[in-house]
Amino acid sequence: MSFLLSISKWIDAINEKIGLAVGWALLAAVIICSGNALIRYAFNMSSNGWLEIQWYLFSLMFLMGASYTLRRNEHVRIDVIVGRLSKRTQVWIDLLGFVFFLLPMTILILYDAIPYAMVSISSQEMSSNSGGLILWPAKIMIPIGFALLTLQGISELIKRIGFLVGRVDASAFEKQAPTPEDEINAIKSANKLN
Repeated sequence: MSFLLSISKWIDAINEKIGLAVGWALLAAVIICSGNALIRYAFNMSSNGWLEIQWYLFSLMFLMGASYTLRRNEHVRIDVIVGRLSKRTQVWIDLLGFVFFLLPMTILILYDAIPYAMVSISSQEMSSNSGGLILWPAKIMIPIGFALLTLQGISELIKRIGFLVGRVDASAFEKQAPTPEDEINAIKSANKLN
């Protein structure tokens, strides 16, 4: 179990770094979108390439950020129902979800995405839009993103099993962002200080 937990920590560290780095893609997308809009309205000029790069950046944020989101346990879930159950039951639900839903889905998409990206790379596929960009960088993000998500799913599976056998504390996989209640209490505390 110690070896598996060290692999889990390694996967978590990789996805944490990638997730934080990909956050800069949002800033780039906002700057490009704003600049493109200003140029379009001020000079009546635009380019499909500028529009496509925004989609590439959105894809980068979504595909590379999914594993980071899973790492932080921030995916949409049914907390209203599951939150009333014991921690052990919640972990069993997570385990079943990873084994029967997340991992089979990511592996299936990975299986189809690798040849899809390879064909695009080998043909040096270009956008059919006038002034469009090359497509293979966007298409290669699909297998990379799902490979990272698969690895993170394995890491989360290891942590849940570690919890069930008493080797991992629940804090290793609980939500890392403040709850709405925590945010409200922080605002109230700040208002009391003012």
